[in-house]
Amino acid sequence: MRMAMAAGLALAVMAGGHALAEGPVGLWKTAEGDDGRFLHVRIAPCVEDAGLLCGTVDGAFGGADAATIGRALIWDMAPDGPQRWDGGKVWAADEDEVYSAKMAMAGADTLTLSGCILGGLICRGQDWTRVVE
Repeated sequence: MRMAMAAGLALAVMAGGHALAEGPVGLWKTAEGDDGRFLHVRIAPCVEDAGLLCGTVDGAFGGADAATIGRALIWDMAPDGPQRWDGGKVWAADEDEVYSAKMAMAGADTLTLSGCILGGLICRGQDWTRVVE
């Protein structure tokens, strides 16, 4: 039994850890803005409710405002089907606006995040890339 568990763990590590990192939990690079700015966002279960997902700015690059590090960027994302989350909020750093948000995995290393305001009249989205730690 121990041999099988060790073999399974070895396969997961050789696969780049993706078997251990399913879903959006982990570190993500936001899409780069036209000016080259981007953030790293760490997604984890929310402190207040572990059934929901939250994301916090973990790094600022390309001239992005370092004062955003530690700020909540995503909160209260609830499961909404396989590899999909909805009902949360996202803070758009470039506009200092909060949008209703949803997100979905697009493969193991891409997270599609979108946000809307005014009841869905104005929406925008980004594809984020998993950061290998």
